[in-house]
Amino acid sequence: MSQADDIIRKIQDGSIKIGIIGLGYVGLPLAVSFARKGIEVLGFEKSAKKAESVSAGKNYIGDIQDEELAAVVKGGKLSATTDFPRIRECDALIICVPTPLDKFKKPDMSYIEASCVEIGKHMKRCTFISLESTTYPTTTEDFMKPIIERESGMKEAVDFWLCFSPERVDPGNRTYKTENTPKVVGGLGEDAQRIAMALYGKAIQHLYPVSSPRAAEMVKILENTYRLINISLINELALLSGRMDINIWEVIEAAKSKPYGFQAFYPGPGIGGHCIPLDPFFLEYIAKGFNFDLTMINAAGNINNLMPYRMMNKIAFALNRHKKAMNGSRILFLGVAYKPDIDDPRESPAILVMEQVAHKGAEVSYHDPHIAEIVDEHGRSWKSVDLTDEAISNADCVVFTTNHSIFDVDRIVEKARLVVDMRNAVKRTHIEDGKVFKL
Repeated sequence: MSQADDIIRKIQDGSIKIGIIGLGYVGLPLAVSFARKGIEVLGFEKSAKKAESVSAGKNYIGDIQDEELAAVVKGGKLSATTDFPRIRECDALIICVPTPLDKFKKPDMSYIEASCVEIGKHMKRCTFISLESTTYPTTTEDFMKPIIERESGMKEAVDFWLCFSPERVDPGNRTYKTENTPKVVGGLGEDAQRIAMALYGKAIQHLYPVSSPRAAEMVKILENTYRLINISLINELALLSGRMDINIWEVIEAAKSKPYGFQAFYPGPGIGGHCIPLDPFFLEYIAKGFNFDLTMINAAGNINNLMPYRMMNKIAFALNRHKKAMNGSRILFLGVAYKPDIDDPRESPAILVMEQVAHKGAEVSYHDPHIAEIVDEHGRSWKSVDLTDEAISNADCVVFTTNHSIFDVDRIVEKARLVVDMRNAVKRTHIEDGKVFKL
């Protein structure tokens, strides 16, 4: 029996132990999915608070049911630690750490690098390693592999195996979760692919194998670049439609009536979250090493980056129509999460619009039932206010920046003096002229 066959046997009989590095929006749901299938999972976290919460069965991720986490912890299938030398206990390791961009839009690889260093220092021979963090193509082969080989003194494909399998997490999606979202798998070599398919097949219903890690890395970038370009296109068309007195929302609904050749995307104050605003720039970064300019991605990124400033101008325009200046006006923003009905403000365009409006001298406040407090990039903090009738009526302008389903839109419009609707929250067509301004 080969070494690869031995680890596959452990997967099949359930005796394998999996280590998951990073217990955030990706890592913790994945850990729970494996644990629910009877696999022992050890989570690794730099945050002692998160590790203690997981080991106590206390949930902090919205996409996991509290009782699911509690059950697998109580059953002894999931625990967490900050003790990275315990990596040596694991037969397989899955890396689920952040990969942000720095202020120059270059990938910050420090989290992946730190994970690879810890793995190289502490792993045992015949360990399978998979990266799920979004990154640029060639990362697994050209970035991870040399670090692990250097730190461990071992050789890839002889002493350990590598794979890239991109996370596909959509926070707040009630239909597609970790277990029923098809998973792309790209092992480095035949043995790595066989192990990866066997391992992920324990927890994920549908797997889609590709020929290499770099192909899998490109899959993730393609998915979100496609969305960036199309959302940026519809944002630009929304701005033009506003100047032409055309309701872009009506146009989109009419275009959707075509049964082929069209997929609807919707405008807004910008694109938020941990994927779409960031991922395409990983591709732009690596493309420069191949002397290739990605002009379409660059143009789409510029459109998205400018949207919060254009939305600030939209608010100023609406105020001017009511004979008010931005400076000194009270602006109440509704929703700071980057999408409806979640508690995640990462890269939220709402925060950027608030920053710009505050910079122009407005008195800014916000209400979000899912996010009690936010801190912007300048260290300025805001706390969510209660959405009382008084708070609505006292504002010179109420701005819909995230269309949470809990918002009573009719009540808000009735009580507000002026509304700027960036999310098509206000569906009624009989609102009096001059009170509701739509994107």
